[in-house]
Amino acid sequence: MIKFEEAYKIITDSIKLFGQEEVSLNDSLFRVLAEDVRSDIDIPPFNKSAMDGYACRRSDLKNTLEVLEIIPAGQAPTKNIGANQCSKIMTGAPIPEGADCVIMVEQTEIASENKIRFTASETLNNIAYKAEDISNGEVAIKKGTLIQPQHIAILASVGMANPLVTKQPRVAVISTGDEIIEPEGIPGPSQIRNSNAYQLIAQIKKLNCIPVYMGIAPDDPEKTKTIISDAFKKADVILLTGGVSMGDFDFIPSILKEKNIDIKFQKILVRPGSPTVFGVSNEHWIFGLPGNPVSSFVIFEMLVKPFLFQLMGNKEEIRNIKHPIADDFRRKKTDRLNWIPININDKGEVATIEYHGSGHIHSFCFADGIMTIPFGVGEIKKGELVDVRPL
Repeated sequence: MIKFEEAYKIITDSIKLFGQEEVSLNDSLFRVLAEDVRSDIDIPPFNKSAMDGYACRRSDLKNTLEVLEIIPAGQAPTKNIGANQCSKIMTGAPIPEGADCVIMVEQTEIASENKIRFTASETLNNIAYKAEDISNGEVAIKKGTLIQPQHIAILASVGMANPLVTKQPRVAVISTGDEIIEPEGIPGPSQIRNSNAYQLIAQIKKLNCIPVYMGIAPDDPEKTKTIISDAFKKADVILLTGGVSMGDFDFIPSILKEKNIDIKFQKILVRPGSPTVFGVSNEHWIFGLPGNPVSSFVIFEMLVKPFLFQLMGNKEEIRNIKHPIADDFRRKKTDRLNWIPININDKGEVATIEYHGSGHIHSFCFADGIMTIPFGVGEIKKGELVDVRPL
């Protein structure tokens, strides 16, 4: 049995460079950039007005100003600004030569025909200057960025219509056990519905990876071996739930060894999720997750999720957030790193919620995050900072 930190390092050390592909801008959301994106223009490409108003010289603000022309967005000025002159200008329009500020329409009054006066005591420049956001040739978005809607705007602005991104891993999901039936069925004696597979499929989709559901493997080594072999042909990563503990029918590790999978570990010093298996081959990564719903959910969040992020080249580290705990917390067993569901209250404090153990997945429907209780820690005093992984 190894510590969580060691298991995490083993998993991340196994990651190899994944494939790349070009996609259209509309298909790039939540994909990971496979190269630095440089701008092919200055942004803004010219000095432009940040609002509707009058472009003029700051030194003339105390004087009556003659209006030379109206400059709409998308049209170049035709006249330069001289002493005691201005041009009415729209947001986004180019600043005319000679002007060094734009005064707001609301801070002016009509002095006479074709003339205005500034009515305020001071003004900002109200100019967006050429290249103040991004310069031509500058890296606008770095390799390894998970593309969000705001990145789409920049990709479009710099002319990147078909960004190069990492390929999406295909992740096979296999449930194991004769006691498992699909959700549409009515459980008979000693049967339960298959919640783990659909939970994992949703977690995979949330990461923008591609789930491949392989069905339920019965408690039969040969049939299970066939399903696993099929999964190897259809996916890059295989997730199995159940069949990895110490029971008479928990034969998954032996099947993986038969298929020349290099099993790196079979147990972690954590609760929930201790009986977790991880193995690798030349082209595949295999996780054997515990059958308890909370265990499979939490191990996915704490180990599989960061693995898939890094497999796609995502440079954004999944971080815990520190919050003070709302009340004293105690536990009896301190021999493992422990994770429990929690809420964040209105004061930003961590509040524990009703939780019955690794079968109580319902508790996570009301949780804001997962609190980490470190190895060897049996008591946390009110107000102490704890690590929380947001959900």
